[in-house]
Amino acid sequence: MLGIAGSLALGTVGPAAAADPPPSWPADLPAGEAAGIAFDGTAARLDPRTAFPAATEGGADERAAPETTVRPTGLLTFPARRLEHATNRVVAAVDADVPPGATATVDVRTRRSSGGWTEWVPAATDGTERVVALPVAGTEVQGRLVLAGDPAAGPVVRSVTLTAHPAPPGHTEGEEAAEALSYRVFATREGLVGGTTANGHVIRPRDHFAALPSRRALSPRGSSDYTVKVCARTGRCAFAPVWDVGPWNTRDDYWNPPSRRQEWRDLPRGVPQAQAAHQDGYNGGRDQYGRRVANPSGIDLGDGLFWDALGLKDNAWVTVDYLWTGTERLSRVDVDTDVLAAPDAAAEVVGVAVEHAAVPVTCVLEDGDDRWLRIGTDQYLEASAVPDLEQAVACGRP
Repeated sequence: MLGIAGSLALGTVGPAAAADPPPSWPADLPAGEAAGIAFDGTAARLDPRTAFPAATEGGADERAAPETTVRPTGLLTFPARRLEHATNRVVAAVDADVPPGATATVDVRTRRSSGGWTEWVPAATDGTERVVALPVAGTEVQGRLVLAGDPAAGPVVRSVTLTAHPAPPGHTEGEEAAEALSYRVFATREGLVGGTTANGHVIRPRDHFAALPSRRALSPRGSSDYTVKVCARTGRCAFAPVWDVGPWNTRDDYWNPPSRRQEWRDLPRGVPQAQAAHQDGYNGGRDQYGRRVANPSGIDLGDGLFWDALGLKDNAWVTVDYLWTGTERLSRVDVDTDVLAAPDAAAEVVGVAVEHAAVPVTCVLEDGDDRWLRIGTDQYLEASAVPDLEQAVACGRP
């Protein structure tokens, strides 16, 4: 094994602080939220019982890949840390044994001024360091350890120490659009009931979640940090959290601009690699693992989302809004709730906002004892579904 005590430099390089040293703290490995990783009291290592494959194929009943194309992978999400000063550069010192063929790396994100998180940004090699440029400076950061390899051999991580360097003056949020990005992509049904998603969720019959082919937008288990709005030709829409990675690829954040997209940067923004491979023979018609792409899927849907919420009978093209990419503040839904075409309990059901999803509340409508939230054009929720709603403007009756 290789003994490693390395530093992962995260963020753009800014001027050094003039006075006090930057804050530094040990990541609390025992308190981290584990998905495929176990902590034995001295070190974090892959858990062979719950580690998930690094790659999945698109669609139910088509997900089994050759053993040579997948690696057991696990995540350990550390508690978020509040800082006195904004940072856009974090250094992570990782004390680990990493055998050949295995990896131990770190993702980092920061909270935006709108209240939501940036996407997770994986470390990338830059000389002798691994560097991530966080898109914004923030006063709350979170790290995530990512292990991949043979659970019997390693990697084994003993400690992670994080150091947050102050952001340079004038570092702003930049490219974020006012409205969330929206693309038309092919949706497949995930299936895999009883299996475990990339964030550690055990899949239930007729479950409600989505999967995208990049862990950059993977929500921690039970959270609504990254939510999609999926609309089908059935006339129904569903709001659901992203709790798995796939289909086909695991490093294809196709909704991001080429300058930020992790791989396949020569493809148009909004076109999944699997779609280009299936339709145009891109990459020889194969995914990142060399597998022949059998469908153009850019999103996987849990069975309940696919059948019940959207009313789909077969894989289909859908419109997906990637809600965390906009500036609008999102509010968490605490229970599966019908989306209605009007602020009236007798109105037509036009979709579902599932438990743990986050919805954009544009305004609040009071109607006697009833209180409704407008979350889109001709889309309303009962306000009781969002108990922690922050201040919202009043809206007139449609």
